[in-house]
Amino acid sequence: MSRRITRRKTQSTQSFTRPERRIKNAQWSPVSAQDVNKVAEAAFDILTTLGVANAPQEMIDIVLSAGGHLRAGRLCYPPDLLRDAINRSPRQVLLAGQSPQYDMTVGGHHSYIGTGGAAPNVRDINTGAIRASALKDLYDAARLADRLSYVDFFARSLVAGDIENARDFDLATAAACLLGTAKHVIVQASDPSHVNEIANLCYQIAGSKEAFEARPFLSLHINHIVPPLRCHAESILVIIEAVKYSIPVHCNVFGQLGASSPVTLAGSVAQTVAETLVGLALVHALDPNAARIAGPRAMITDLRSGGMAGGSGEQALATALIAQVFRHWDIPCSVIAGATDSKLPDFQAGYEKALSVHAAIQAGAHLITQAIGSQAGLMAVDYAAMVADNDVAGVISRANSPIEITDDTLALASIAEVIKGDGHFLGQADTYSRMRSDFLYPEVADRSSIETWAEAGSLDMADRSHKRAKLLLDQHWPNHVPDPIFREIATRFGLTGQKEQE
Repeated sequence: MSRRITRRKTQSTQSFTRPERRIKNAQWSPVSAQDVNKVAEAAFDILTTLGVANAPQEMIDIVLSAGGHLRAGRLCYPPDLLRDAINRSPRQVLLAGQSPQYDMTVGGHHSYIGTGGAAPNVRDINTGAIRASALKDLYDAARLADRLSYVDFFARSLVAGDIENARDFDLATAAACLLGTAKHVIVQASDPSHVNEIANLCYQIAGSKEAFEARPFLSLHINHIVPPLRCHAESILVIIEAVKYSIPVHCNVFGQLGASSPVTLAGSVAQTVAETLVGLALVHALDPNAARIAGPRAMITDLRSGGMAGGSGEQALATALIAQVFRHWDIPCSVIAGATDSKLPDFQAGYEKALSVHAAIQAGAHLITQAIGSQAGLMAVDYAAMVADNDVAGVISRANSPIEITDDTLALASIAEVIKGDGHFLGQADTYSRMRSDFLYPEVADRSSIETWAEAGSLDMADRSHKRAKLLLDQHWPNHVPDPIFREIATRFGLTGQKEQE
């Protein structure tokens, strides 16, 4: 495809800076430490006694050499390998941005909120119709995420339904994400042979293999298990290739309670934890220093319909218990939260997203994926929802920020002065100076008077978010990739933009 590839450079792109943020997680423990240990031990028992099926020979050889064994065709794990994988796991993992301001140190007491999923549909920004998504829609989602202040990373959220070839699909997806945002990018590889080409794309943008390895701005979501306890052979081989090319690995498992995992929260979580350990142990056996992140996703099934119930109270509990287990092991952990079943950015979407994202952070999850823009049980992405969810993420981030307790913040001198004077604090110098530093002001949530709101058109948050999303998509064209490299990659994959003549 030969099209003139240009980019628009706007004032909003040039002046945008990342807001100062500190999210403190792990402040809530829904179950006791004793019960967390029971779940962890159950996960060990599952792998040592039941093991996994359909393991490729490469993986069998690795586990057998570490003391594992085959039982009726199932690969069972030695406890020492599992313990070593946990004890020697990196406690923090760098997921860099192409711009250093977007670097994430995953682990400890910090949480990050971002996109994710593989939605086959998008809500068209112009018509409002839900339609099949294409590569351009993914690029637009990345551009929008790049400009939203409280979106920390961009995990591929839409599928390029207009690309049929698996290799082209994987490479074009990586290209659209990397050109669309300077934030850390997470994609997938459907075949191990694609990992090398994705790595070479990253080396081209970074300037060299060594530059990317020092600052890996792309990582791979790898769903290595098909629950219950069956290996996905190609994905296992993708893990092996990713470690070879120093690409950080997310060892993900996506099971559904009552369908592909037990109907009880404890049983579903225990199985999911065990399945996640399969990937972590493999990475550890390949290279103990390799960057890896646990990605357990115990999702709730609505047993009336068989569909997903990502916004349910049970989902918040399952995610919290998972986070507690990996917090117990001090292993960086990624979870899904914000997977609303609503089809629109409405009241239902707001409460389901706020509940699950806040609970995940409180329980100690480090990366929150699918939290921005995902609708309809992860089956669609809505650009207006991305803008609305950015506000939600900002408020949740602020609610989980450390509270500063000092002699200055206790403000005893200020209280003494005010009660003897004006009787209010509005004129105090500290009130004015902290107006911007201590408060988060949402972009699309409404705090105006009834009269002002009515004069502005009586718009709800979805309406305002749609207008904001359309404005940002019209104006924000990231320019973090050097122009010659951008043009070469964009031409190669048929991505286009616009450039404003200055």
